[in-house]
Amino acid sequence: MSIEFNQISTPDLVDQYSEDLSSVGTAIQILDSIFYSFGGRKKFYGQITTIKCYEDNSLVKSQLAEIGTGRVLLVDGGGSMRCALLGDNIAANAVKNGWSGVIIFGCVRDVDELALMDLGVYALAAYPRKSVRKGVGELNVQVQFAGSVIYPHQYAYVDQNGILISARSLY
Repeated sequence: MSIEFNQISTPDLVDQYSEDLSSVGTAIQILDSIFYSFGGRKKFYGQITTIKCYEDNSLVKSQLAEIGTGRVLLVDGGGSMRCALLGDNIAANAVKNGWSGVIIFGCVRDVDELALMDLGVYALAAYPRKSVRKGVGELNVQVQFAGSVIYPHQYAYVDQNGILISARSLY
């Protein structure tokens, strides 16, 4: 019988795959504990699509408007605390299109609405100002933040204990 991620936790995965844990560039990485949960789904996993952008959420909006099929959008927003890269309207598209979750190295807004959505949302903080949209950013590139180097098509396993990034699917 196969066990699904919703039946275990990230600490269980860390214990099970402890030999694969180490520092940057290893098979399984644990992101630094700097993220807060804002979405209605507290536990999620999926294959990663990466975006690198700074105070411009054009690519976030366009990606979440596409079919997600259980994927996780991981956004390197440069850690900016001056604007939000995700709000309720864009998140509603993510839910409609089957995304599992969004991890943002930056801010979100409309947090009361996000908390009611069936979407995992982890970010650094909330901030009420929206970002600009100039079409600036990079899709499916290597990103580095929270003590880890993350590549497109890796896998994220997320719950309120932490965020794991794996080079391969654990299920």
